[in-house]
Amino acid sequence: MAVDDFQYLPRSFAPTYDAIPPLDEPPVWTAPRRPVAEATVAALTSAGVYLPASQDPFDAERERREPTWGDPSWRSIPATVDHDDIDAVHLHIDTSPLLEDLDVALPLRTLRSLEQDGRIGTVAPTHVSVMGYQERSCAVWRTETGPAIARFLGEIGVEVLLLAPA
Repeated sequence: MAVDDFQYLPRSFAPTYDAIPPLDEPPVWTAPRRPVAEATVAALTSAGVYLPASQDPFDAERERREPTWGDPSWRSIPATVDHDDIDAVHLHIDTSPLLEDLDVALPLRTLRSLEQDGRIGTVAPTHVSVMGYQERSCAVWRTETGPAIARFLGEIGVEVLLLAPA
């Protein structure tokens, strides 16, 4: 399936992105220390999900002004969240489907089902949301965002992180 990266952005942004060479780095991967069926599992979505009652939205305005920049901050999302408690900010995807069914972007219902079936150990009490389309070098991600998320997940006992890209 072809993805139109500019469906929700002006086509004039395309030359900026097309001029950037693709990354040529291997993915980061660490095997789980114990079987997934015994592990605490969290999910990370890049759909820009946040809790409007208690969290600021991701900064789409700056990205509109600086199209190669992406908000490198992150939000914690409790496992007990209801789809009525969320909103989403993302300039590159249509967020309306995930506002109707959060599992589209943050598969908490699916994780609970896997836990009940014994396919994963435990659903983590908290999950993570970021906004996709980060600046190309990911400098802030490498030095601040990534380590902060890893530290947070380690503190709450997460052993496996499921990435749910938007």
